[in-house]
Amino acid sequence: MAVNKVKPDIIERARNVLDLESRAIKAIRDSLDETFENAINILLECKGRVVVTGMGKSGLVGRKISATFSSTGTPSFFMHPAEGSHGDSGAVMKNDVVLAISNSGETQELLYLLPLIKRLGLKMIAMTGHKESTLAQKSNVTLNIAVDKEACPLGLAPTASTTATMALGDALAIVLLEKRGFTPEDFLMFHPSGKLGKGLLWRVEDLMVSGNNMPVVKENITFHESLYTISEKGLGMAVVVDQNSKMTGIITDGDIRRALNKSPDTSKTIVKDVMTRNPKTIEPSALAASALQLMEQFSITSIVIIDENNIPCGVLHIHHLLRAGVA
Repeated sequence: MAVNKVKPDIIERARNVLDLESRAIKAIRDSLDETFENAINILLECKGRVVVTGMGKSGLVGRKISATFSSTGTPSFFMHPAEGSHGDSGAVMKNDVVLAISNSGETQELLYLLPLIKRLGLKMIAMTGHKESTLAQKSNVTLNIAVDKEACPLGLAPTASTTATMALGDALAIVLLEKRGFTPEDFLMFHPSGKLGKGLLWRVEDLMVSGNNMPVVKENITFHESLYTISEKGLGMAVVVDQNSKMTGIITDGDIRRALNKSPDTSKTIVKDVMTRNPKTIEPSALAASALQLMEQFSITSIVIIDENNIPCGVLHIHHLLRAGVA
């Protein structure tokens, strides 16, 4: 008589996998030592490209690491080790650095490349789970990617080990990015399309309203007079300036509601009595993405653009960012 097996809870099993992989990453994090710094120094001193290589799942992870390097200021390309021993190694130059990935450290296709690497005098960084392996012994620096257990119940499919390797690759790329002083403008150079590119391509001055389209009111006019400007310009706010055209604050829909709640009779109320002082501002040359970050951080929908003399030159609304594809 057949016995029905109880199926494990799907969600619980998935959580176990994620827990196991997160522990693998933490173990790699905790094992970091001066060898990681040595690897960073080798990569920083590289005058050529970072040649990433690996077989199977390690190769797939290597492609991602190489792509992350290239998009964050470290020139890199992936070389399939089997193809490398059949002609593709001709792309490797004397100033390059090799990043070889193999959990066992004994992947034959990688070992076939060692004579070429030695002949060219290249420095090599190994990412392996076995520090006594051939690959580790032949490398200048060995980064540990060993894990206690794969997420695969058979212990065969690379899972936790590939996750940890990819995370360590990200750590390399981001530390290099910071050490190189990689800027948003540099990032834009490699990401001109899509939302990332739009966020870095547009500057505040490209999207803001200015001139006659900018809602501006004097601080000594009546509260009621300011409402006409706010309604006409349609941004739900107005910039408040003094007699020298310097900004002293803003008046928003929220200020209007608070003023009306405080006193139903606002016929004699002037703008500077109800305005918000010291509003968030930004320079016209700032990236639109930076303006969006400020809006999200302070839960505001508009930001005033001022020049070096504190004179308003524009207003940027969240709708402008949405239309440009930045938000």
